[in-house]
Amino acid sequence: MRVLQRIKSTGSQPHKPKSRQIRSGKIFMRSKRFTLGLMILILAGLVWAGVRVWNMNTAVSTTPLQHAQIGIVLGASMWGAEPSPGLRERLDEALRLYRNGTVQRFIVSGGLDQPDFPYTEAEGMQRYLVDRGVPIQHIVLENQATSTYENLLYSQHIMEEYGWTSTVIITHSYHGPRAMEIAQFLNFDHPQMALTESKVLNMPIHQSREVLAYAKWTLQRWWISAQAWIA
Repeated sequence: MRVLQRIKSTGSQPHKPKSRQIRSGKIFMRSKRFTLGLMILILAGLVWAGVRVWNMNTAVSTTPLQHAQIGIVLGASMWGAEPSPGLRERLDEALRLYRNGTVQRFIVSGGLDQPDFPYTEAEGMQRYLVDRGVPIQHIVLENQATSTYENLLYSQHIMEEYGWTSTVIITHSYHGPRAMEIAQFLNFDHPQMALTESKVLNMPIHQSREVLAYAKWTLQRWWISAQAWIA
């Protein structure tokens, strides 16, 4: 009887290590698949970001620019009561287009940067343009936007209110691809782009921020499209 018990006990022992090996193998395979999936995801993200940066570096203005009823100047940060150097670059491009007759009027778009600032981005841009000879009646304020999507959406509403159809969107080159994509998403009628290169902005920092902003816009676009499909 004892011999049988020993045989049974010795016969059952190899199963325990084998079971552990199977479990360890499954854990290893799951870990390997997770690591591989994570690496693929990171690689895809890097490729996607690289494409975005390449688009920023190769963006150019619409050529040739056609005469348009409206130039939409996309807002950027204010420095207290004055436009920041980067925003002034956009405004100087807007002035160039106004003086050569490419655009007849402006929509300046941008809300309040900080509660203690005396002017919204739109008001600061209006003051800058008026000080340089643009009649105030040729400038329409859009004071509410807090993002590029809102810049263009609210400006589109103003265009519809006034019956304007042709436009040139004025911004920096690094910002142009996303602005154009948003304008096309909103069904602007053949939007044109007037892009200026910056001599004052730190491009690596602004391009990095723009990549993040582009990712945010991509998610927002999917969400808006999903809501429209459900509705």
